[in-house]
Amino acid sequence: MTHHTLAATPDTVRWGYWDAGIPPVLRVEPGDTVTIDTLSGEPEDMPEPANGFTILPGHREVHQRGQRGTGPHFLTGPIHVAGAVPGDVLAVTILDVALRQDWGWNLQMPLLGTLPEDFPALRRLHLPIDRERKIVTLPWGQTLPLSAPFFGNFGVAPPKDWGRQDSIRPRAFGGNMDNKELTAGTTVYFPVFVEGALFSAGDGHAVQGDGEVCLTAVETALTGRFALNLLKGRSLKLPRAEKPDCWITMAFDEDLDDAAKQALREMIRLIGELSGLKPQDAYTLCSLAADLRVTQMVDGNKGIHCVLPKRCLPARQA
Repeated sequence: MTHHTLAATPDTVRWGYWDAGIPPVLRVEPGDTVTIDTLSGEPEDMPEPANGFTILPGHREVHQRGQRGTGPHFLTGPIHVAGAVPGDVLAVTILDVALRQDWGWNLQMPLLGTLPEDFPALRRLHLPIDRERKIVTLPWGQTLPLSAPFFGNFGVAPPKDWGRQDSIRPRAFGGNMDNKELTAGTTVYFPVFVEGALFSAGDGHAVQGDGEVCLTAVETALTGRFALNLLKGRSLKLPRAEKPDCWITMAFDEDLDDAAKQALREMIRLIGELSGLKPQDAYTLCSLAADLRVTQMVDGNKGIHCVLPKRCLPARQA
């Protein structure tokens, strides 16, 4: 195994889109680890100098030199994993996530969010982050703990036939999943659609509730350390995740009901793979032991994730 480092620079960061045609900025072998720096915030999201916040090296250079896409997210990558071909699965283990800067931002925008009819005005907040104490201070004086930062937007390249995809809508390749369960210690399994898989990560979230209802989390720059492993011939339809104590299936759709159905079907399928339980029995088990949670309400394709504690999985059926 080799460890690699990928800095966030105009040469390694793309702005607002996923595309299978982007050439890789790093090549790794299965089993390698990589530390990835990320950025957060378009030019209009940057704090005024009077606020006293530190701007990371490369951030303004990406604004000046980057090709602006149709989404607001900065994605570092892509990373080519040797031997990955369509029909494989890329297993991405999140080894560590660290806060990178002393501020974050939160945005409400007209016509967006869960309640645009109630909150039609633009509001952009710049919030101080204390990285040593791992807290963020809100404008009304309250502090929130930042114990589990995570990447909202990461995944593999979409199929070539899909062309360029914006960074807003989560899809089968991952992308803007905004799932707060995907913290350090989690392994996320992505279907591979193109040679090399082409993994990228960005959209750091310091803290977020399920739903991300006003449009954004506390958005900030993060550094992540990942292990990239390859599972040959283990095709998936959608990303799924494994934590030390549970399994998670995910689905995305404009209709929240349809997303829930997809996530539930994926969990029934996963239970069958792991235990041999028949689908109808797995359906019953989900009703008794699994939780359907609203991942996010604001990314075009809404998200549902289904969580099943590992202690509730039955022994392998004969």
